[in-house]
Amino acid sequence: MSSRIVDTPDSVHTGLVVLDGIGLGIADVVRLADGSARPVPGTDAMKRVTESWDAARQIAATGRVYGRSTGVGANRNEPVPTEAAAEHGLRLLRSHAGAIGDELPARQVRAMLAVRANQLLAGGAGLRPTVVTALCEALESGAYPVVNEFGSVGTGDIAALAQAGLALAGEHPWSGEGAPKPQPLDNNDALAFISSNALTLGQSALALHELRGLVEATQVVGALSLLAVDGSHEAYAAPVHAARPHRGSARVARRMRELIGAADRPTPPLGRIQDPYGFRCLPQIHGPAHDAADALEEVLAMEINAAAENPLISPEDMAAYHHGGFYQAELALALDHFRLSLTQVARLSTSRLSTLNEPAFTRLRPFLADAEPASSGVMIMEYAAAAALGDLRAFSAPASLGHAVLSRGVEEQASFASLAARQTLRACRAYRLVVGCELVAAVRALRQRDLRPDPELPVGRALELAESVLDEEQADRPLTEDVAKAAALLDRFTDIWRGSE
Repeated sequence: MSSRIVDTPDSVHTGLVVLDGIGLGIADVVRLADGSARPVPGTDAMKRVTESWDAARQIAATGRVYGRSTGVGANRNEPVPTEAAAEHGLRLLRSHAGAIGDELPARQVRAMLAVRANQLLAGGAGLRPTVVTALCEALESGAYPVVNEFGSVGTGDIAALAQAGLALAGEHPWSGEGAPKPQPLDNNDALAFISSNALTLGQSALALHELRGLVEATQVVGALSLLAVDGSHEAYAAPVHAARPHRGSARVARRMRELIGAADRPTPPLGRIQDPYGFRCLPQIHGPAHDAADALEEVLAMEINAAAENPLISPEDMAAYHHGGFYQAELALALDHFRLSLTQVARLSTSRLSTLNEPAFTRLRPFLADAEPASSGVMIMEYAAAAALGDLRAFSAPASLGHAVLSRGVEEQASFASLAARQTLRACRAYRLVVGCELVAAVRALRQRDLRPDPELPVGRALELAESVLDEEQADRPLTEDVAKAAALLDRFTDIWRGSE
């Protein structure tokens, strides 16, 4: 699912993302977060916002509506006098703008703003239309409100969004230039703005975008390692995956055949009968990660285009529906599933790294060392990769197992999707470093064996690219910089993987 991207003559490098509350995609959120695209609210979507705003004020003026004519949480039965209604909205924002911890980077806050603007354009919030315009202005100028890390348990990012709401009202600081002019927020705006998981969704979109690409790049690295050990192509044969047709595994096997130029029904190799799991089970381990990424993207596409505010304003029947659509169980479970699948893929990378250090597979010296006696070569890479994998394993602990009882027992469950999103973002660096270690070793092995795959093949292009970046010195030396360069190179390997599709 993707919104419309329009390139304009006066902006060669910057496209326009039309926000319509219906079709915003993950890649579009990333573009807006990075400042490489400018948002434009759709005309029909803005009409929905206006209709919802008008309906919300009429409904709140004639009956009890949570957060507009009442308090929130355990205060839901506390009425707000009409004469205090305007101030009630600001008091709600002030009281809830209590997020704590480190300030979030611009990219994450901008992703939150992009998601929130698009959700509002779905038309169920009953919020004044100028707020949408202000969010789009901020995304275009580069200004973003100061937002702190902790404050959500997966039932709405109310603390972070209250900080953003106060910034919109002119009572909370912005970073960067071009902050929108203050908005006159009142009781009809405050809860309507903060009743969302936009920060969690924005962070999840950023993490999915990066990690999906890294999983794809890892297969290219795995293909280089396969060549370095004269690995068999049998594990990727079409009949194997037709007999057990899991979508992700079959796709990975087909892509491996394309990367290395293998036949659909390859000839069994001479020598060893079958390879270690790092090669033989690659489709069965990478495949579920692709499937988990697809499942997560489906959930995110639903949520970033959803009117999930509580209460939901329905202009069609002039009703405010109170509900639990803000509860992010689907997202928490999808994020947890995705991280667990990533850990399996990264662990397989460390298995291939160990194989590359074995002379029985490479016909080279142990640890791919040079000719000097007792040289250690890339021995330390196994330790470094295992250490980074340890962090990744810790980040993969299921956040959805968390529990909280809040607001005098009225809110007695929590999804902890917010924690799942933070853990998924933190997994990016650890995962990247694990695979970077394998890439350093694979390129060294191929150089030592003087193996050069056909440059017309994707794997050949990958090796050429890696050799242009990685130092060819084989003598014992610190490999820290080599791994950093290899880890950064993985984004370009993603393009190679996708180019072979």
